[in-house]
Order: sequence, then C-alpha cells, then structure tokens
Amino acid sequence: MNIVAFKHFEFDDEEAFRTWVNHNGHHLVMREPSLGVDLGWIDELDLLVICGGPMSVYEEELYPWLVEEKQFVQHAIALGKKVLGICFGAQMIAELLGSPVYKNEHKEIGWHTVNRTSDEHSWLSGLSESFLSFQWHGDTFDLPNDTRLLAYSDACKVQAFAYEDHVLALQFHLETTPACMEEMFANWYAELIEAPYIQSAEQIRSCYGQSKQSHKALHRILDRISLSDG
Repeated sequence: MNIVAFKHFEFDDEEAFRTWVNHNGHHLVMREPSLGVDLGWIDELDLLVICGGPMSVYEEELYPWLVEEKQFVQHAIALGKKVLGICFGAQMIAELLGSPVYKNEHKEIGWHTVNRTSDEHSWLSGLSESFLSFQWHGDTFDLPNDTRLLAYSDACKVQAFAYEDHVLALQFHLETTPACMEEMFANWYAELIEAPYIQSAEQIRSCYGQSKQSHKALHRILDRISLSDG
C-alpha cells in the first residue's frame, strides 16, 4: 500500500507510522503541504493521512498553502481514496464536508478518555468501548451531514466520525510519542494553563507508558484500513 502523509510541524514524530509501515511492507512518503502540493500524487496513493498541526483550518490568510492542501484532500475524498485525518486533519475533513470549525469551549490537552458510540465501524473494530488517548487541541466542529459519529469525550462532542466507507476522522492522537510531547512542552508550554481539561506536563509525563498501547491501537486501525475495500 502506498501512503502519503501530510505533516504540518517540524517535530511531528513519524515513529508510530514508520514502525507499522516497515513491519507490513508498505511504502510511506511524508509531505509538507507548506512546500507545495502536487495533485499528481493522488494517482499513486492508496491512503492519505492528514496529520495534526498547530494552525487552524480556517487560518488561510496566515497559511495560504492551506487552500492547495484542501483542494488535494477534497479531490482524494471525491475519488474514493482512503483518507485518515488526525486532529487538524479531522477538522479539515469536517470543513470540506460542510461543517464549521471553531474554538471549542474547552481546550483538551493531555490523556483523556474517549468513548465509542454504538455505531460500529470496521476500521475501529479493534478499539475498546472506552480508551485513554493523548489530546492537544483547541478547535472543534459539528458533525458533518451524511457522516457517522463514532466517538466522543467529555470535552469534545465529536472525537471520531466516518464518511462513506473510505474516510475516517480522529480528533485524538494515538500516534504521538513521548519525544514529540516533550517538544510540544518546549514549544507550546504557555498552553498548559489551569483549566478543566488541561493537564500539567507532569501529569502527562506520568502516563508516557500509555503511548505503547496507543500505538498498538493505531496499528490495529491501519491494519483494518489496509485490508478494507473502501
């Protein structure tokens, strides 16, 4: 399987994806949309992964390259390509499907419980009904029309949704490594204020062992994506 992943900040860690790709004999190319996007990439890809980022999807004036990236993602969805959006990527998919993206009432930073809905989806069939996942986001969105709500949390009403059989959007981060979290602290420490759903760096570090379980969960999702007909 040929995978293209859009990366939106320099220290985003590829380890969880690389481990799965190397173990299963797939091919992964990381692209930085800020350097330009080529629609020709769509012809060769089997899966598009839109990773997280510190920007907001509605900040096109600050990040004009977002326009081109959105066109690429829209085209991939329309062609029926498999698409996985994570955090910023999930928000982009929601916007492209017609839902507004806006500041959530609460920022959600740290390890928080994600609850699955009763709606089953084959790509998430390996996940528990409730599980702990790393989060770092301030934006949210309404559930787009013609999609299925798959998960939620106390702070965020839409944690996962699916569109048709080939698009999955995840607000939470199963892929983040402790090394990446440490870089987040170094670069975005000002966001770790006292708030209902924001944990301290010390609280987050105390759960670093959870990352291995999160990576296993991500790999189960990728296994199901690779085997699906979507």
